[in-house]
Amino acid sequence: MDVIRIALLGYGTVGKGVHQTIQLQQERLQTLLGKRVELAGVLVKNINKHHIEDSSVLLTDNCEELFSLGNIHVVIDAIVGREPGFSYLKRAIQNGTHIITANKELFAHHGRELKSLADEKGVSIGYEATVGAGIPIIQTLSKLLQVNKVKRIQGILNGTSNFILSSMREKGLSFQEALKEAQEKGYAESDPGNDIEGRDAYFKALVLSDLAYGKKPEEEHTLLKGITDITIEQINYFSSLNLRFKHVAEIVKAPGKISCAVRPVLVSPEHPLYQVEYEQNAIAVETTIAGRITLQGLGAGMYPTASAVIEDLVQLENQHSQPVWREDVHLEAEEIEQSLWILPIRLEKQLKDKKKILGKLGSKCLIAKNLDEESLELRDHALEVLGGIDLPQIQGLQKSVKIS
Repeated sequence: MDVIRIALLGYGTVGKGVHQTIQLQQERLQTLLGKRVELAGVLVKNINKHHIEDSSVLLTDNCEELFSLGNIHVVIDAIVGREPGFSYLKRAIQNGTHIITANKELFAHHGRELKSLADEKGVSIGYEATVGAGIPIIQTLSKLLQVNKVKRIQGILNGTSNFILSSMREKGLSFQEALKEAQEKGYAESDPGNDIEGRDAYFKALVLSDLAYGKKPEEEHTLLKGITDITIEQINYFSSLNLRFKHVAEIVKAPGKISCAVRPVLVSPEHPLYQVEYEQNAIAVETTIAGRITLQGLGAGMYPTASAVIEDLVQLENQHSQPVWREDVHLEAEEIEQSLWILPIRLEKQLKDKKKILGKLGSKCLIAKNLDEESLELRDHALEVLGGIDLPQIQGLQKSVKIS
């Protein structure tokens, strides 16, 4: 039987998950592919920290040794950060090898360059695992782009921050207590900065923006706000109004502009993200023809991420269509208000004590301009409802209410 030989970069949580999934699903993979999948080698940073029982698998901390292996068909990237992963993947492509990556930071910044090089060399790239782990958003979005145009993408893209907010609301924990619980359960790293400050979700948003629109908003024009300022008192108060805090990434295409924001929002029960709890992720895509499509599932972890990697492998080997990449549509990034709180509901009679609500959000508030131009009437209505409330001038990074 023919063999598909794989080289694996990294043997942490994702790398081990990929290896174990190949072992556990070998019979299924052989049925699907007509070939046996074989792990030929693994590149690690510190060889003394890892062990692989199968002696036929090369375990090395020397990239030259890994790249000298013969007949490698696919290189799978399961490491973090832009380097050395970017250099490794470029080298693999230049060698005529297909690549699959789970590295969202790398792909957010270098995906288009890698795709261009892959097209030149006639090889394929799989990157489903960069966003949403086991949620098949890349393939779904690619198929939608055949006919539909994407108007807006909203998503809970980070399981750590969502777990923390759910634990605070459901268990009455403080932020630090909820973070500690997430770390104990393996949902948060010892250094959780990328997760709780929104950078992880931002990298994923860049991947989705590039796929949907052919362009990424410039970093300096993107709003990025974490969840560390949210208190249990705020959560309890807004829970009494049937509102829930969610850490949401949003990408919007308006006439001539693309906007990107990652920030805490308050969502009401009718919103598709309202019921997304703990380590779950969800992505809602609004399209011109199909309307709103929402995908939900485990957004992180060993096996959900490994599942996405192996699905890419099957797609690649079966020579299914590659994800559609929009050509650069020459859209300028929109400067988004430097806001903290967003209230995506109608401020009508059910919210009678407006001053109290704004006080809970913070003393410095404004009505922020909508990201799109579809809700100007609603925004004007909100301005009328809130008439007479003193809204101080904005100075630097302030807090805002967005009506949508």
